[in-house]
Amino acid sequence: MEIILKEDIIGLGYKNEIVKVKNGYGRNYLIPTGKGVIASPSAKKQLAETLKQQAAKIEAAKAAAEKRAAQLDGVELVIPAKVSASGVTYGSVNTATVAEELGKKGIEIDRKIITMHDIKKVGTFEATVHFFKDVEVKVPVTVVAEKEAEKPAEEEEAAADAEATATEATEAAPAEAPAAEPEAAASEDEAPAEA
Repeated sequence: MEIILKEDIIGLGYKNEIVKVKNGYGRNYLIPTGKGVIASPSAKKQLAETLKQQAAKIEAAKAAAEKRAAQLDGVELVIPAKVSASGVTYGSVNTATVAEELGKKGIEIDRKIITMHDIKKVGTFEATVHFFKDVEVKVPVTVVAEKEAEKPAEEEEAAADAEATATEATEAAPAEAPAAEPEAAASEDEAPAEA
């Protein structure tokens, strides 16, 4: 069965595209929900006329999509996740997580235009962002153990704390050592007096 799509459906096609689908999918889902219409000869003629009229709008939308896609050039995501000893994550990293991480970098993207398999282990993976019919960007996603992501910052803090403590100890040690000796001498003098 041929269907003319009325909106973008990831994995199937884009708006105003003629696609072949199984009869049940077309009749029971696409047509009743308004996501497609049967591609009859009259509907195809109407589609051709509509595409001629909207050519300028489509080019403008494609240019806007390419501009948004350019924002993602060179972007790599590192996502910390809680991980078991075997390297399997507790929960999964999915499109919502990727959209959230991109949002933290100042790039707002709807999770519905991102496709990827749910990630359930540590490693490097790829998410695809579909902006327009021929405009899509692949974003590398690296999942790391939460402890590994925090270690460099913790190690720097621990090193700085240890260095500050060592500096304070060396500065305070000479001043405290003479003060400690008179106390020891006073306690020795007191001990025989009590006996």
